[in-house]
Amino acid sequence: MNFRQLDLNLLRVLCAVYRLGSVTEAARQLALSQPATSNALARLRAFFDDELFVRSPRGLHPTRRAQRIVPAVMAQLQALESSVMSSEGFEPASASVHWRLSLSDLGEMMFLPPLAQALRDQSPRSQVSNVSVAALQVSAALDAHDVDLAIGILGPSHSSIASERLFQEHFVAITASDWRPSQGRVGNSLSARQLSLASLAVASPAATYHGSVDLMLTKLKLNDRIVLRARHYGALPELVTGSDLMAIVPLMFANSLAPRYDVRLWELPDHGPSYDVSMVWHQTATPDPAHAWLRGVVRDLFKRAPS
Repeated sequence: MNFRQLDLNLLRVLCAVYRLGSVTEAARQLALSQPATSNALARLRAFFDDELFVRSPRGLHPTRRAQRIVPAVMAQLQALESSVMSSEGFEPASASVHWRLSLSDLGEMMFLPPLAQALRDQSPRSQVSNVSVAALQVSAALDAHDVDLAIGILGPSHSSIASERLFQEHFVAITASDWRPSQGRVGNSLSARQLSLASLAVASPAATYHGSVDLMLTKLKLNDRIVLRARHYGALPELVTGSDLMAIVPLMFANSLAPRYDVRLWELPDHGPSYDVSMVWHQTATPDPAHAWLRGVVRDLFKRAPS
């Protein structure tokens, strides 16, 4: 094996097939034809004298040799890309960058509109996509360079991932504006007793579900009060305004509903469960001027001082 004989462009194919488990999907992501991608894989197999990938019911599965080689190759390619990009200046007004974000359905509603407007104002030639990634897979997607930046209830699960806390959020209850607790005084907050008499709706998005609401209800022995679980937060305003249901949602989302829905906000017992909202990215992107600019835009839009 002579490294000088290896076409380094083949390594991008190697990494793409490893990530996606499919020659077809790798070809699509790399904007190559399937025959060209198959030919590249054949050349890689000849160079390494190894099959590299074998067929399985779930797609192409890496051989042991591929499992040893590819993660290191991916890290080196990412570091090389970061080094090249960090040596260049970045002018957002003239730059054509396609930013790949990872936002939950709620994050798309809350963060994408102001961020898209900021990008349109400051970097009009840039593009942005929200890539569907399950919360537990975000670090792997950042490692694979499939995502540039993620925002949400996230913490670095790999040493290669950097993060910055943007703000702390907590959950509140929303009801139709004329809803009132069946017992006790009416104020801005609910007692555990009042909550125990309500019929609850919660959102449980599979990709980003935050379990603290269930933990709170378990602690209060109120899980049996959940009569409806929606897949997305977007369904909850219509549900509560058209029924006697009470929904438990993040405060930021609740506040955004006031101009459009006739809802009332209620604080939960003990101020409700809280959580940190952070942005996370791959460490190799930290010195990149373009990525630093994007993080600055996110920071300016969403970072709050600790309350």
